[in-house]
Formats: sequence, structure tokens, C-alpha cells
Amino acid sequence: MIKESSKEALGNATFENYVGLEQGFSEIAYQLSAHVLTLGYAVMLAALFYFVMTLKSVAPKYRMSSVLSVVVMVSAFLLLYVQRANWVEAFTFNQDTGRYMLQPGSSGDLFNNGYRYLNWLIDVPMLLFQILFVVSLTTSSFSSVRNQFWISGTLMIVTGYIGQYFEVTNPVTFFVWGAVSTLFFVHILYLMRKVIAEGCDGVSEKASKLLNTIWWLFLISWTLYPIAYLMPYLGGMNEASVVGRHITYTVADVASKVVYGILLCMVAKELSDEEGYEHPDFAEKKPQDS
Repeated sequence: MIKESSKEALGNATFENYVGLEQGFSEIAYQLSAHVLTLGYAVMLAALFYFVMTLKSVAPKYRMSSVLSVVVMVSAFLLLYVQRANWVEAFTFNQDTGRYMLQPGSSGDLFNNGYRYLNWLIDVPMLLFQILFVVSLTTSSFSSVRNQFWISGTLMIVTGYIGQYFEVTNPVTFFVWGAVSTLFFVHILYLMRKVIAEGCDGVSEKASKLLNTIWWLFLISWTLYPIAYLMPYLGGMNEASVVGRHITYTVADVASKVVYGILLCMVAKELSDEEGYEHPDFAEKKPQDS
């Protein structure tokens, strides 16, 4: 139970700060969170090099998908790097308690999940647009699907961003904004399923299987985000839930950005091969005329 005095001191801060103020974090919980956050931005940096290096492995018409992956990796790396720094600066080791505690009024900022939402505000539309540059829509309009992706994706993030500030001080407001965000999420799932179903039309069995794998990856990885959003109420307001949220968000980010981008690249490579495209670095060199 969060104390009223803590609510007066921290206001609409996220629950990580309340745990840090009232209970503090053990060495394991603090370091595990820091390491998971570090792993998150490190994977994004590694994936950035992958997408840059494999850009020419697919036909030109599919390359915009990889270009968008590059944009996503740069955005995710920078903002997750700041998120990790924010975690380290927010809590200080207290020798009396032997735990890492929040120090109200100190020069450091409170821990803020807003950095993640800023990242998603950039990345979510890019991730949704990516698949439109790989599959061929048979009945839907490209511009219509693109606009719906952008509107629902943006509103899903904005409403979730607003809601997360009330997760301790006003649970009703927290759940209402979360429910509104979920409506946009369901619409995105509907659109993605429709796009993938159309994309499977007329492609090889291998490409179709890859697209169906993308669907299940998308469904599972994106569902992890609302689970992490609800973590204070699923696991309680304690250090285990804080660590659980960090792990859940990081797994979701890696799966929905890196693995998703790689699978799209594999689909584009398969379609490129079917169309007879040859990678310029591996194409057989023709003998020069004497």
C-alpha cells in the first residue's frame, strides 16, 4: 500500500519511484534493471549495423522497409540509452539501508517511462509502415491502410502516455486511458492481420510461412506492452514488478523491432530471389570484352 505522504511528495510519478522511495531496491534488483536496460539499447545498436549492411541484399523496391528499420534502430538506441542513464541517476545507494533509494529533492530526475513513449511515438508508425513496402495489397488501398496505421498507432501511444502518469495516484484514470489505448491497439491488430492475409496471396510457400510467423510475432510481442503497463497491478507495487516491467518492455522492444525487421528482410529477400534479383556484391561478374 502506497503511503499518502509519498503521494504528496511524488505526485503523478510512475510506481518505480514510489518503490524507490518507500522500499528501495536490493543490489540484485537495481543491477538487473540497469543491465536489462543496457542490453536493450546495445541490441538496437547491433541491429542498426545489420540493417545497414544487408540493405542491398533485397531488390530496390523492398529497401524502404530496411531503411525504416534503420530509423527505428537509431531512435530506439538513443532514447533507450537515455532511459538507462535516467535509471542510474534516479536512485542512490543508501549505506544505512543497504538498498538503492530515491532521494527526493536531489539534483537527479525521477525515473520516467516517458522516454519509452517518446521512442514508441517515433517507432510505432515506422514499424507499421515497414510491412507495406514488402507485401502487395490485393484489395486494400495502400494510402488508406498507411493512414489508419499512423492514426491508430499515434493515438495508442499518446493515450497510454497520459494514462501511465496516474498508475499510483488515480487508478481509475489509469485504467480508463489504458482501455482507450487498447481500442487503438485492437484496430492495429485487425489491420495487420488483414495486410498479412493479403500479402500471402500469390507468393511462395516459404514467403507465406514467413509472413504468418511475422503475424504471431507481432501479436505476441505487441501484447507484452499492455502487460508491462499493468505490471503494478499484476505483480504489486514492489521491486519484483519493477524488474518485471523492465524485462517485459525490453523483450517486447527487441522482438517487435529487431526480430520483426529481420523477418521482413527475409521475406523481401525471398521475394527478390523469386523475381531474379541478384545482390550486386555476389552477382557473377561478366568477362570484360577484349
